[in-house]
Amino acid sequence: MLAPFDIDSITGLTEHVASERLRQEGYNELPSTKQRSLFAIAVDVVREPMFLLLVACGTLYLFLGDVQEAIMLLGFVFVVVGITLYQERKPERALEALRDLSSPRALVIRDGKQKRIPGREVVRGDVIVLNEGDRVPADAALLSCINFSVDESLLTGESLAVRKKENAGITAMGKPGGEDLPYVFSGTLVVSGQGIAQALATGAATEIGKIGKALQSVQIEETPLQKETGTVVRKLALIGAGFCALVIIVYGLTRGDWLHGFLAGITLAMALLPEEFPVVLTIFLALGAWRLSQKRVLTRRVPAVETLGSATVLCVDKTGTITQNRMSVSRMYAQGEFFDIASGAAKSIPEQFHELVEFSILASQKDPFDPMEKAFRELGDNFLSRTEHLHDDWTLVREYPLSTNLMALSHVWKSPRGSDYVIAAKGSPEAIADLCHLDEEQRRELTATIESMARDGLRILGVAKSYFTLTDLPGEQHAFPFQFLGLAGLADPVRPGVAEAVKECHTAGIRVAMITGDYPGTAAHIAGQIGLLHRGDIITGPELDAMDEATLLRRIRTVNIFARVVPEQKLRIVNALKAVGEVVAMTGDGVNDAPALKAAHIGIAMGGRGTDVAREASALVLLDDDFSSIVQAVRMGRRIFDNLRKAIAYIFAVHVPIAGLSLIPVLFKWPLVLLPVHIVFLELIIDPACSVVFEAEPEEADVMTRPPRRPDAPLFGKRTVGISLLQGLSVLVILLGVFLVALSRGQSEDDARTLTFTTLIFANLGLIFANRSWSRTIVDTLRSPNAALWWVTSGAILFLGMALYLPFLQKLFRFSLLHPIDVVICVGGGAVSILWFELLKLANGRKRALAV
Repeated sequence: MLAPFDIDSITGLTEHVASERLRQEGYNELPSTKQRSLFAIAVDVVREPMFLLLVACGTLYLFLGDVQEAIMLLGFVFVVVGITLYQERKPERALEALRDLSSPRALVIRDGKQKRIPGREVVRGDVIVLNEGDRVPADAALLSCINFSVDESLLTGESLAVRKKENAGITAMGKPGGEDLPYVFSGTLVVSGQGIAQALATGAATEIGKIGKALQSVQIEETPLQKETGTVVRKLALIGAGFCALVIIVYGLTRGDWLHGFLAGITLAMALLPEEFPVVLTIFLALGAWRLSQKRVLTRRVPAVETLGSATVLCVDKTGTITQNRMSVSRMYAQGEFFDIASGAAKSIPEQFHELVEFSILASQKDPFDPMEKAFRELGDNFLSRTEHLHDDWTLVREYPLSTNLMALSHVWKSPRGSDYVIAAKGSPEAIADLCHLDEEQRRELTATIESMARDGLRILGVAKSYFTLTDLPGEQHAFPFQFLGLAGLADPVRPGVAEAVKECHTAGIRVAMITGDYPGTAAHIAGQIGLLHRGDIITGPELDAMDEATLLRRIRTVNIFARVVPEQKLRIVNALKAVGEVVAMTGDGVNDAPALKAAHIGIAMGGRGTDVAREASALVLLDDDFSSIVQAVRMGRRIFDNLRKAIAYIFAVHVPIAGLSLIPVLFKWPLVLLPVHIVFLELIIDPACSVVFEAEPEEADVMTRPPRRPDAPLFGKRTVGISLLQGLSVLVILLGVFLVALSRGQSEDDARTLTFTTLIFANLGLIFANRSWSRTIVDTLRSPNAALWWVTSGAILFLGMALYLPFLQKLFRFSLLHPIDVVICVGGGAVSILWFELLKLANGRKRALAV
């Protein structure tokens, strides 16, 4: 309950009214978040070098009088533009979906029920429940609040949070800045307390909308891979420009035909230009983020997709991530005795435990959201519903929140029939013992009790009570004369599948470190359930504070359990792991977790219970707060990088024979093999192959049985580039052999071109099949489904057949009729060109089998 409002009495808008208002006034978002139009994407495509080269070729054909060739080539331009638009829209649509998911969430009251919705769906008039760590979704007036302060630096530039005060009669918004005002503004952050507010303005009508600030959670960022690719593309473009000039000069001087020389030069430039690289990277990273969202993992920063495969340590919270965050009170301790509830056999609670349950409920919210507080409420409803120990008619006067100095909170209540204040406190047993001023003997006895409960994996809270008669309430909890009531042990079962996921991480060379605020005994019990390594070695929060940096760096290499840790200590843990060379993924959910989430290589916020502050500091958001989802994300990250490397290898390999066939005939005064129309035909296969076929490729069998890749491992590594060049050179040798043999047999230029190009198409398809896996043969990979592969393959063969046997296309491509025996030769040549690579896979497979 938030005084003076009873949250249960608020109905808010009806769903019908909210839907109608959303339809009339639009989504609660700024105009700058609108998607890029197709026209804008088309303009970007027109600026691409490949597009300009195609237009230049078409223009040259018009000068040469080849009208049909020019029309055909310019027609292909539109096909290529269409494919490019489709490829560009795929990541655009994926990122739009992610932006919607990553929009700050809002807890609203509609039809009398609390409902969590995307912030963009908040409408004017919505009643919003605001908690510490939330980002305010709309400009609103506070109806009720407790200890409420907001960071408005986004609007005012003032770094200090401002205190807020409720005023239920507000109908119009004021301006940001100033203390004790009842206004909260869209985009600002709740630093402390709780409040209920009514939205008065949304979208462009908010204060942030008026000053034109753009808030976009998911952005297309330039990743390290994109920077690396940009460097490679620039180098290859310079090499291509040099060779292009060389071809034009050589052709013009040796053959005296400068127009055809320019045509040959442009053909070579098109052959050398690796324009697929940036497209492939954009598509893989954006669709990778989309695929992760299907695994209930939201990508807020696209570079995280490429970093996932490098993670060596996963630092995870226990509660809600490893466990289900569905707590129930399992055991209680009061007046020197235990009482077990977990068996389910109890029909009632002994009298001596009634007060413990009563004050644990009074120290919780009346309409709890926190699983622990829900457990206390459920316990009271089950066993004390017809007693005097439940107080739904009492008024909450004040709340003393948790602090870093005292891990306990207190609620001050006023009874309608009494004059005294009643104070209920709950928190860590040490903090409650401190509030109750227990002596050394009492503390020793309490410690022994706590350890016995912790060994069973229970989360333990202390409860205390106090009464106060003075008019003015003190400023801190220590001023109350608290009396210790007892301990409550809460059970939180481990999520199904966590033990298997932890084992999978260990197999993949990834450490799992559990960080919890619970006792070492509780942490060790849970660690045993999930199979955590080195679970006998534990670092506690107090030990961490007392530890010097050298000792921490030595111990952190092996310790996987951190107990009694406060959120502020997570940052030191992250920095220590980074200092010893680990690639760290860190989970968090609170405001105080934000520094650690930002410092980690991969910050992971909890989507269910996490604050908006934690979400914004993170790279990933677990929509279901499940540890297994993190492991699935790592698996997906490794798969994405593997497939990206396959696509890059294929692009390198296929461009070698294309460039070779464009350059060598010019240098040796042979008839030209490839013309611009042939390059465009090849692009119709290469583009979808590298961006669709390889992106959809299933993961390798060893994806989670090999160690993490080095974070600095280049995409264009020596091995990748070397094998790709060898693949391309072997294809080029076969193609030159086919071309020269045809000419030596006295066949015409068109015959030689037809045989060579057809062989190139089948070799190209062979490269696609061969690069699906660098460890499994083509026969093995055929068992792995990939619908896109068969669409591209069948489309390539269909178009090739049309070009070979339709007279109109045959003339445009300057082909001759290909006989069945010729087709067999071409298929055989294409197969032979990649045979060595398949034999290499078999040899490596035997070596691995012998090693095992």
